Amino acid sequence: MYETLLTETRDGVRVITLNRPEVLNAVNAQMGQDLLHVLREAERDVGVRCVLLAASGRGFCAGADLREQAPGQTSLGDLLRTRYNGIVQRLRTMEKPVVAAINGVAAGAGCNLALAADLRIASERASFIEVFTRVGLIPDSGGTWLLPRLVGLGRALELMFFADPVDAATAERWGLVNRVVPHDDLGPLALEWAVRLAGGPTRAYGLIKRGVNQALAAGFSEALEYEASLQEIAGRTEDHREGVAAFLAKRAPVYTGR
Repeated sequence: MYETLLTETRDGVRVITLNRPEVLNAVNAQMGQDLLHVLREAERDVGVRCVLLAASGRGFCAGADLREQAPGQTSLGDLLRTRYNGIVQRLRTMEKPVVAAINGVAAGAGCNLALAADLRIASERASFIEVFTRVGLIPDSGGTWLLPRLVGLGRALELMFFADPVDAATAERWGLVNRVVPHDDLGPLALEWAVRLAGGPTRAYGLIKRGVNQALAAGFSEALEYEASLQEIAGRTEDHREGVAAFLAKRAPVYTGR
């Protein structure tokens, strides 16, 4: 269905696989269009309760396909607004969990695409690089916002200034990823996490994302008040009633995402 992606839905998980392995899944116009479309589709589909973002071949995503961009002849600001910003915004604000499985190099916009996911599992072969200054640019696709919040200001500036690669073990130690696993275990474990999330109280997960995004830009008092308003919504969901009933009956809950 999509020229640059492989997609399937199973057990409530929409698996989206970047599929331009011959160029390390570099993002061209078609992939940008395909990815934004499938994310919107997953967001609207009530049968999708979690999104798993993966990649084919030996790399996760090499960033922008520079063969499409002529220096000085392409408005990079417009390119970001029309292609990348919508994708990372959708990942951050979609009220469904997003898991990224990073199988190899994640560079430039590809690195920030991974960072925009809610949870990241990396192969031991993975690496991360904010490559932008090597071509005289600044980190984009949310990098200036995401990176300091994950690793702190000093390390973020080090990564952005020097554009040095970070291996998987360092990425885990610095908080860029949640877990590093043997390469052959990446796909099964990422799917296991995604299926587990899909079977959980997904309405609550969505409200958690909403609250965290708000809190990152708010003061403490404002965050407390917003938490209270979100908790009011969560307390009226079927999942909350089911969770309480299951707890009292000493049984496993069966959540529906409503």
